[in-house]
Amino acid sequence: MLSENLRITALATAVIALTSGAALAQKKYDTGATDTEIKIGNIMPYSGPASAYGVIGKTEEAYFKKINAEGGINGRKINFVTYDDGYSPPKAVEQARKLVESDEVLVVFNPLGTPSNSAIQKYLNSKKVPQLFVATGATKWNDPKDFPWTMGWQPSYQSEAHIYAKFLLKEKPDGKIAILFQNDDFGKDYLKGLKDALGAKASMIIAEESYETTEPSIDNHIVKLKATGADVFISITTPKFAAQAIKKLAEIDWKPMHIVSNVSSSVGGVIKPAGFENSQGILSAAYAKDGADAQWDNDPGMKKFFAFLEKYYPDANKLDGSVVYGYGVAQTMVKVLQMCGDDLTRANVMKQAASLKDFTPDTLLPGVKINTSATNFAPITQLQMMRFKGEKWDLFGNIISGELSN
Repeated sequence: MLSENLRITALATAVIALTSGAALAQKKYDTGATDTEIKIGNIMPYSGPASAYGVIGKTEEAYFKKINAEGGINGRKINFVTYDDGYSPPKAVEQARKLVESDEVLVVFNPLGTPSNSAIQKYLNSKKVPQLFVATGATKWNDPKDFPWTMGWQPSYQSEAHIYAKFLLKEKPDGKIAILFQNDDFGKDYLKGLKDALGAKASMIIAEESYETTEPSIDNHIVKLKATGADVFISITTPKFAAQAIKKLAEIDWKPMHIVSNVSSSVGGVIKPAGFENSQGILSAAYAKDGADAQWDNDPGMKKFFAFLEKYYPDANKLDGSVVYGYGVAQTMVKVLQMCGDDLTRANVMKQAASLKDFTPDTLLPGVKINTSATNFAPITQLQMMRFKGEKWDLFGNIISGELSN
């Protein structure tokens, strides 16, 4: 009788344990996730003054098709819904509302542009919808206390600007700096980083010119800056205007030390259209490998990237840094969703996004790793200086942490 009671007790305990385990393993979903689908929203400037970035959205769409073809994420297919905002903040607000209220997406992933993301940040945070891995380097995306549903991906503009300031203080301490910057949050954030890092030497900046994205050309600004006698030119511009600046400098025979922001360092999207002959010696900084550089032809990560392009996005220009960018950020999004398992709630998506440890997408430079935490929403903080030579960028120096000291 005793042994029978023990057997029944053990059986009951096992049933309870199994039931509890099933309860613990129960699937959890928020709007935008089911047993078969994960709906991801996106906003890109497929038209307008920043349309060169549209290939990012197309690359992401192709990458998610690849993931779906391979079985999806834990058996679920990605439904990628992407809209054009023309790089217009009011249009971005309209599209964000559509994604959340009509399409009912789980997350808004990699929306592009500082002005557009600034316009939708409060709305998405009030709705508790992840504004995840935004495609802009504004410093304010790393503010988990006030905006716990917004996270950046690329190095911040201020971090990058600090690296250039340190380079100038070392290599050209008596330089006279002229700056062209986009008159929005992107340009102003970058400019602040430069001035902060130059510190007492901020007087090296002898001229600042801002431009509007609605201007058809920035040629007149370049002419004015040359007239100041500056021997350093810093171009805080998006691709269309960066290419115009390179061409105009050559046209008026102005040969300052020329630094261009990383967001406009694409060989295919900026340098080649501006002319290789006009681009020799330009400086910038990178955190990702360059598809135009033969040194990566046998790199395991880039081999995967090139194979992906061949099969899923054959029309892509492998020289375009935006294609490399789209692949790397999409790979990071997939990693986060894989980490979520069967808990596809918006809160868990943000929790896992804030739990990345030494993650290395195929396209990042060796030594650059993604790390996040509940108090650090800046996934990438490292860059390496580079100089344009021939038809490609030459990396030099060490990988530098661009983390802000303040």
